[in-house]
Amino acid sequence: ECFLKQPEEKEKSTEKPKRRRKKKISDVLAKSAPKAGVHEDLQMLLNKHFGAQRSVIELEELKLPDSCFLPANDLTHSFSSYLKEICPKWTKLRKNHKEKKSVLMLIICSSALRSLELIKSMSAFKGDCKIMKLFAKHIKIAEQMKMLEKGMIHLGVGTPGRIKALIEQDGLSLNSLKYLILDWNWRDQKLRRLIDIPEVQKEIIDLLEMRIIKLCREESVKLGLF
Repeated sequence: ECFLKQPEEKEKSTEKPKRRRKKKISDVLAKSAPKAGVHEDLQMLLNKHFGAQRSVIELEELKLPDSCFLPANDLTHSFSSYLKEICPKWTKLRKNHKEKKSVLMLIICSSALRSLELIKSMSAFKGDCKIMKLFAKHIKIAEQMKMLEKGMIHLGVGTPGRIKALIEQDGLSLNSLKYLILDWNWRDQKLRRLIDIPEVQKEIIDLLEMRIIKLCREESVKLGLF
């Protein structure tokens, strides 16, 4: 007698199907060559953020005029050489600065650590001006407000969140502000620029909307992308 052998059932696979890994911003940026930021990038960022929320008239009020933009860094400059190029009359400007609670130049970075790096790298530009750290790490806001009230500060370097908070609490005035520089091209360990970090991007937009855009439209403040 002939018996047909039944094929053995294959053991059911206990392995779970692999989940598709979500693409991170660092994956995208790692494959792209560094590209210098231009002022159209900032305007596009504002349009994208406010496009669905504002009317055509309101969007027009958020438009930054071309005349308010300084030459952008083409990735060949050191920080000092860039500042020298965009602000050739810095020495005269800082000598004439008399207003407390206000600064002539604000430099916006993504983190406290990056702020410290930039402060160290601007020695060839700053001369004998007084620089103040405007970030939250290890520094209380009340402490910063006292320093701004007492001393004559020429240049502030910090994060958008803390700078915004100081303005809101009347600790920092924008009356003397002439230049606002965004540390646009620098990338962190994850290859993110400051505008690639959602919370930092939102704080920058809030800060610009608060009063900077109005001052740019009045031609009293110039914007630079380093």
